[in-house]
Amino acid sequence: MKFLKVSLLIALFFVPGCGGDNSTPTSPSLNIPFSATDLVVGTGTEAVAGKTLRMYYTGWLYSPGSTDNKGSRFDFNTAGLGFSFVLGSGVIQGWNQGIAGMKVGGKRLLIIPPELGYGSTGAGNGAIPGNATLIFEVELLAVAG
Repeated sequence: MKFLKVSLLIALFFVPGCGGDNSTPTSPSLNIPFSATDLVVGTGTEAVAGKTLRMYYTGWLYSPGSTDNKGSRFDFNTAGLGFSFVLGSGVIQGWNQGIAGMKVGGKRLLIIPPELGYGSTGAGNGAIPGNATLIFEVELLAVAG
């Protein structure tokens, strides 16, 4: 099970070209802009490029007809040590832009258009279709390095 979760994380964050069936409706016509909204303002160390961050997150496909525009949940990591990465490398641009400046203890809602996410190819063997707008709720647990 742990191998499956690690494989999914690799597919979602490090292999942006692993698309799948693109028959799911796409969102370019929605023209939803990037946004980063603080839900809780943190008081700890600030997230800056080059630092290693630990995060909890949940990701949904943007769906205008759903509650809070949250459609299908495609991934989450909300327990244990969380997801670790270096800000500025190894994740989608929407995360790099949306997480920079957060402080430990903070929570943010990110709306990420396709050009800052996985573009026209999608990711995760079809879990994220091409041209998908994404919603993430992220919580900054720690900053190191």
